[in-house]
Amino acid sequence: MADIPPNLDWVRAAPEDAEGPGPWIEIAFGEGDDAESPVYIRETSDPENVVTTNRRKWDAFVLGVQAGEFDHFVEGIEDAGDITPPPRNPS
Repeated sequence: MADIPPNLDWVRAAPEDAEGPGPWIEIAFGEGDDAESPVYIRETSDPENVVTTNRRKWDAFVLGVQAGEFDHFVEGIEDAGDITPPPRNPS
């Protein structure tokens, strides 16, 4: 596992009215602002398990979310406050 800087500024993705510890996704940007600068992702329920990617890949993911490329993962969720994901299709 890559060394994770100890003083990252983690940003939590949770609804504004969220209560309790989650689990929620948190993201932190490492030093630098170029395409290869590190981006760290973790779940609040398992903060020691951190996924590392880079800014180029993160930006591509965000653009995909904004373009609706992942909307099929939340089809059928009627209440925007419902954060329970739909069941995964077995591969």
